[in-house]
Amino acid sequence: MKPSLAKGTRDFTAEEVFRRKYIINILQNNFELFGFQPLETPSFENLSTLTGKYGEEGDRLIFKILNSGDYTSKVNQEDWDNKSHQKLTSQISDKALRYDLTVPFARFVAMNHGKLTFPYKRYQIQPVWRADRPQKGRFREFYQCDADVVGSESLWQEVELIQLYLKSFADLKLSVTIHMNNRKILSGLAEYAGITDKLIDFTVALDKLDKIGKDGVIKELLEREISKESIDKLEFLFNQSNDALENLLQLKEKFAGNEIGLKGVEELEFVLTKAVSLGIDIQNLVFDITLARGLDYYTGAIFEVKADEAQMGSIGGGGRYDNLTEVFGVKNIPGIGISFGLDRIYLVLEELDLFPKEATSKVEYLFANFGGEETLEALKLIMKLREKGISAELYPENSKIGKQFTYAEKKGIKNLVFLGEEEIKNGTVTFKNLEAGEQKTVSLEEFLG
Repeated sequence: MKPSLAKGTRDFTAEEVFRRKYIINILQNNFELFGFQPLETPSFENLSTLTGKYGEEGDRLIFKILNSGDYTSKVNQEDWDNKSHQKLTSQISDKALRYDLTVPFARFVAMNHGKLTFPYKRYQIQPVWRADRPQKGRFREFYQCDADVVGSESLWQEVELIQLYLKSFADLKLSVTIHMNNRKILSGLAEYAGITDKLIDFTVALDKLDKIGKDGVIKELLEREISKESIDKLEFLFNQSNDALENLLQLKEKFAGNEIGLKGVEELEFVLTKAVSLGIDIQNLVFDITLARGLDYYTGAIFEVKADEAQMGSIGGGGRYDNLTEVFGVKNIPGIGISFGLDRIYLVLEELDLFPKEATSKVEYLFANFGGEETLEALKLIMKLREKGISAELYPENSKIGKQFTYAEKKGIKNLVFLGEEEIKNGTVTFKNLEAGEQKTVSLEEFLG
């Protein structure tokens, strides 16, 4: 059988793993600096936990897990013959791989709310799975790095999450812009255009603007039975200025008497002005009135982060979800969270050559194998280096020295160490720096530092 990978999945080489760890370590450090605590949840959940939380399109991308045993024997023959997808699914699958980290987190909070201290701040760095069409920057298995706060309605949380985003990307030496909107503004727009009953259709189509353009969005709105009269009222959405506060002022005028729309404007204005007061450059913040993010559970602020110097789509996103735990029978636990897209961040850093050299770990010393007593003494010295936190390894076989040289060069090992009979007798160590091409002999004490 010819070996192959499942579509949308990848193997990671040592260099890639070290680079991914570099990103994760920076994010984890910042999460903890901002007071977030780690959490891990299972890779799969009950199917009922996940369905109905991501909208119609999201539900189709959930990877379902077949029940164990002879699951087909329990299938209703009529459903099988009629190919009733929904009924079939319920009979052959009751588990699914998690689609994101937010819904499992909400499930955790609902199950443990009596034991948690609120506001509860958690971060989570784990893989998720989506049955999406693989393409550049889009995989079926990928990591999310989330930070969420539940149990507080304070808009200062939004301000802090903006700070967390900007500090983390600054530490990665990556210039980004945070695009922002508010779900209440979108609800206000639907009310303004007389399409409140079509809010989900409206936001799903609007969220595709950067992919299909204005004409594509209008075409989809019409296909979703939104009238041309309503679309004409929303024409101004496609002609926004670069001044976020000016755009909010324009909305205030259009939303006169529109309570939910004005509430959204007020919330976003608070977040923007307070962020600027804390020294954040307004150029890093964009009020994107067409940003919807397509997820049904957002109720307030919506974020999306884009790299300034790379064409990659969003590399982070999130928002406020005040009602998510209600579906699990627990009310009044508002929440807000953001996510960092590890895989896309990796691709952007790679494209812009922003990975530091130290992001790839290399073995410091390879000890040549001369066989016999010399090998035992080499291992004793290797043990002492490892106790000092210095990476070292022994070439496993007593091969020709040229073969050992080649191994060290191909693996990128910095130094080749010779501990032969002469060195052991004199209490010295000879080593060659393979990068500089220099060879020297030093005392054992000097070598160990």
